[in-house]
Amino acid sequence: MRLPTLFLASALLATTLSLPVLADTDVLPQPHHLAVTDANASANASASVILAARRYAAFWNTGDTRYADAALSADFIDRTLPAGRVQGPQGPRQASAGFRAAVPDLTAEMDDVVVSQDRVSVHLHFKGHFTGHFGNVQGSGQPIDFQAFDLYRVADGRIVENWHLEDNLTLLQQMGIVKP
Repeated sequence: MRLPTLFLASALLATTLSLPVLADTDVLPQPHHLAVTDANASANASASVILAARRYAAFWNTGDTRYADAALSADFIDRTLPAGRVQGPQGPRQASAGFRAAVPDLTAEMDDVVVSQDRVSVHLHFKGHFTGHFGNVQGSGQPIDFQAFDLYRVADGRIVENWHLEDNLTLLQQMGIVKP
C-alpha cells in the first residue's frame, strides 16, 4: 500500500531536517520515485530507513565520507563484496575513492526507492566523465552513465547489510576497457 503523497513529502522533509549539520550547502538526494509498502510501519521507522538510504546516496553523489559515516553501521557487512575490497564500512570508502580517481565529477541520483519494514531497495543512476585513471587505463573524457541496484537492511537508523549489483559491463564499455 502506498502512503499518501502529502505524508511522504512530510517524511522526506523531516528526514532532511534531522540530518546533522555537515555544511550549510549540503543537501541529501531526493528519490525521483518513493514507495513505502508496509502500511503497518510507523512513520518514524520508515523515515529512519529512508534517511539512511539518502545519506548513503549522498556519499556516492559527493564522495564525502561523513555521509558514509552517518549512513553505515560500525557492523556494516557487504553481502556482495567484490574481490579486493575490504569488508566493513571502509570498503565503500575505498571503492568511492578509487572510482572518483577515474571519474572525478561522478554524480549519483536516486531514481527509485522502495521501503518495506527494515529493508530499502534503491535504484541509483551514476553519471560523470572518465578523465582520470582506472587501473592502468587513462580516460579521455568519455561520458559515463550507468545504473546500480542496492538492497539495504537498516537497524537503528544505519545500514547494517548491503546487497548490490552494478551494470559494470556498460561502465567498462563506456570507459573503452571492454569492446561492445
